[in-house]
Amino acid sequence: MDLNLLVALDALLEENSVTAAADRLNLSPPAMSRTLARIRRATGDDILVRAGRTMVPTPRALELREETRDLVRRATAVLTPVRRLDLAALNRHFTVRGHDALLAALAAPLIARIGATAPNIHLSLLAESAADRPDLARGQVDLEIGADGPGRPEISSEVVGADRLVLALRRGHPLAKGRVGLDRLLRMTFVTVSRRGRLHDAIDDALAERGLRRRVIASLPTSAAALDVVSRSGAVAVVAERVCRPASARLGLVTRRLPLELPPTRVVLTWHHRHDSDPAHAWLRGQVRDVLREATDGTA
Repeated sequence: MDLNLLVALDALLEENSVTAAADRLNLSPPAMSRTLARIRRATGDDILVRAGRTMVPTPRALELREETRDLVRRATAVLTPVRRLDLAALNRHFTVRGHDALLAALAAPLIARIGATAPNIHLSLLAESAADRPDLARGQVDLEIGADGPGRPEISSEVVGADRLVLALRRGHPLAKGRVGLDRLLRMTFVTVSRRGRLHDAIDDALAERGLRRRVIASLPTSAAALDVVSRSGAVAVVAERVCRPASARLGLVTRRLPLELPPTRVVLTWHHRHDSDPAHAWLRGQVRDVLREATDGTA
């Protein structure tokens, strides 16, 4: 049996696309099509079938997905030699994507750590995209940082901290003094932080449970942009307290507790499972984990 078929099957079942699987394995689409034909003969199943302009897995393929993924992962671990990581000689390029507030808290300490211990590592820090894309699976992003857990079973994750949501206001805001109750909150004008342009978030859900509604006038793609608007207007924003504290302080903003019981926002690292046993990637995850735990309360 050609065990390379397992690797190809794993890629096909993750991508649901011959072309995308070919790109991931550095093969041409015709070569991947021939490999799919071999897999079909070996399994006695079509594995992927055409549904309009896309391909979908058969019921048998869905049954095989988890087992195939586990076999490939275990085989990779067996055939990968254990090696000591030489940080001084390590030459790698890592791409990290994340929420802007988390990247702002991470960037300077992480760059300093890497420069001191692994000077040949290069980093690309990318902002979140407006649409969810499988860039971790395709190898275009090595590590993602946000508030959400993985949406695909082949993505590994770790919760490294949490941060409380607070209200950010301009220091001279007429409603900035004293405790903010619900009555005062409903008199405020809000801007939201949303990479997709959403005007509705957890605050609105909590208010709706009480039959209440706030006024939202705009959404901004980043916390930094929202805080800048807050510093120059009568609008307010809800942001993560600790990671946004430096930006709030630079802009002369004040923060107040919300009169709502909301769960802390999580800080989650996600990566593709192919990197689970990669020493260099594990080292990078450890550096990111340490910095973000310092930047948040470290509650997992």
